[in-house]
Amino acid sequence: MSQAENNNEKTKKSFSRRKFLVRASIGAGVLVGLPIIGINPLRRSLFENLESMLPEYAITDPATTWFEVTADNKIFFHSPKVEMGQGAFTGLAQIAAEELEVDIEKINMLHATTAGRPIDPRSTGGSDSISALFAPLRELAAGLREMIKNNAAEILGVSAASLKLANGVISANGKSITYGEVVQQANKWEAPKEVRVKARKDFKVIGKPIPRVDLMPKILGEPIFSIDQELPGMLYAMVIRPPKIDTQYKIADASKAELMPGIVKVVKEKDFVAVVGKSRPEVEMAIRAVKVDWETNKNWNQEEILEMTKVGKGEDQLIQKQGSKIKEEGLIEFEYTTPAGAHAQLEPNGSVAHVTADKAILYISTQVPGITRKEVAEALGFEEEQVEVQPTYLGGGFGRKLHTPNSVQAALISKAVGKAVHVFYSRKDEFQTQKFRPPSHHVLKAKLNDKGMIDYIEHHVSAGNASFGSPISSKGLEMFMGADLGIWSGGRINYTKIPNIRFYSWHVELPFATTMWRAPGVMANTFAVESFMDELAHAAGKDPLEFRLVHLPDNEKGQRQKAVLKAAAEKAGWGKNLPEGRVLGIATSGELATVIAEVAEVSIENDGYGDYIKVHKVTCAIDAGMIINPDGVKAQVEGGVMMGLSASMYEKIEINDSRVQPTIYGPYRIAMMKDAPKEIEVIIIESGDKPLGVGEPPIGPIGAAIGNAVFSLTGKRLRKLPLAEEFAKVSS
Repeated sequence: MSQAENNNEKTKKSFSRRKFLVRASIGAGVLVGLPIIGINPLRRSLFENLESMLPEYAITDPATTWFEVTADNKIFFHSPKVEMGQGAFTGLAQIAAEELEVDIEKINMLHATTAGRPIDPRSTGGSDSISALFAPLRELAAGLREMIKNNAAEILGVSAASLKLANGVISANGKSITYGEVVQQANKWEAPKEVRVKARKDFKVIGKPIPRVDLMPKILGEPIFSIDQELPGMLYAMVIRPPKIDTQYKIADASKAELMPGIVKVVKEKDFVAVVGKSRPEVEMAIRAVKVDWETNKNWNQEEILEMTKVGKGEDQLIQKQGSKIKEEGLIEFEYTTPAGAHAQLEPNGSVAHVTADKAILYISTQVPGITRKEVAEALGFEEEQVEVQPTYLGGGFGRKLHTPNSVQAALISKAVGKAVHVFYSRKDEFQTQKFRPPSHHVLKAKLNDKGMIDYIEHHVSAGNASFGSPISSKGLEMFMGADLGIWSGGRINYTKIPNIRFYSWHVELPFATTMWRAPGVMANTFAVESFMDELAHAAGKDPLEFRLVHLPDNEKGQRQKAVLKAAAEKAGWGKNLPEGRVLGIATSGELATVIAEVAEVSIENDGYGDYIKVHKVTCAIDAGMIINPDGVKAQVEGGVMMGLSASMYEKIEINDSRVQPTIYGPYRIAMMKDAPKEIEVIIIESGDKPLGVGEPPIGPIGAAIGNAVFSLTGKRLRKLPLAEEFAKVSS
């Protein structure tokens, strides 16, 4: 182990979870008073140890709040985590079934309403639904199992030790009783003083390729999404959205709209106007007749946005510091950029709300049911207990549905008309008023020694808000952190055999709303860092794979990252003959605990209109700790690769005359079937005794892997996303 690695390990050992929790509880007021020389080392210690410093998921509700056992022996699991399509419900059902000693078919997954069911203290996001709940959910389910078992022993008149459990049936000495029958007959439910979860060697459900529990409802088109919800006497409403960014609603003339067929009312609030009618088509016709006065503070253009985002324009925070800073002379330096991007999820934002004099209920796709409830209660002047939020399946979320002001608008509209209302964005509104993935600008510098090794590397990233300003953040937390985790995530240099490292995050305020977008920092930063590593490898005359391997540390995480690199490269045929005209590009990332490597097999094709990049195959190796469902992990990786490929190759949002462009599918290009690789091969390397995040990591390396392959094939380096557009420019 090098001296740099040794020092890093000492830092990690000295910075304990307890110290983090104590220091984090100091509060923003105290932190403001500390000299900056005292704050920054503390922050860097936190950044370096973040993966082990995150507080554990706290479960305070009893097991009977999470689980419901019915008389017919069915088990309903009320999950505080929502299902966004990643298969979290299946993994959670497997964990519960394992400890409850039942087949997974016994577990019926439901979204937990905020009325008497568990409320997630975090959010659904960050790829932590399985990893965060793994340990506490096992204990909770095991505790319920023991309570049922103890009550069964009393009912049957036998000792608890003599009982055997098999798929919801408890038996001993020729007697048997179902879980459902126990629940009906038991008089008391005392939580056991000590709970022992199952040993890994005894797992029957965890680790198995179980089919998704939400498969059939989606195949059959059942109304499981918020946009599908219907209530008796429900009306339809649409809010008129501003046509430009940095624009506020002033006043509206709705006199013509109020007289149109099917229109019930035009609701005017202090910051919005909405048309309510008996059908969606009638409402869509009527809103065209409403004349709204908007006030635009300034007309912004794309060039101004790009200039604002450049490194050096905002405030910087030193995230990673190792060794010494080297003089600028003789450094290799390149810049990389990524554009703003839309979430472009299938289901637009909206909710169904019904507000009465003393109660409100909302059916909504939200990643933050607790925060949504709080926001609606404040808007209505209700206590939080008077508001029930019923989360539904999400038709895509990825950070977009952390923000739910639409729920407040729906509640206010329902209150104004005295009936349930269905309020959803149009597709154009969804694009136009999104909170976008922030654009980013990266500057990387390095110095090679006479042996072709990196002596010094420096990374600067500049972007707008991601986690800052979001519902899951706070001013106090932002003051403590000093840098937006959603921006710098994925930007630290994992190649810590490099003796001298600096990584800075720059924060700028942009004139339009930006937020979390499935691993926003990981995608942008991995593209920049891994493209730069490839450039350095070629400058040093080294093989890009070997160049990465020799700069990774020999500690536990470094060994895991080397393993995924080697596995992906070997399976892809690195260094072997490929079909004529094809080359391989490689990239890796290791943000938080999951490590991943991807190899893209690429060629340049011509469709008669010009040359274009064709990705034939992606080989991905991932180490995400213990695997709950290997089929689920494979599906997650395939989906993440495709989402990352789409964003890296095609997706882009621009601002011109303060108008968002484009605002519909088609002009906003996303990857289609013809753009998909013929094969995405996934290699799962299992390690450790707990699951880690899976959903977001695969998005990171794919852009750099494709760009690195293009350089090997053409000698043209692509330093800007989207790659398809940049390739067309450099090839013209």
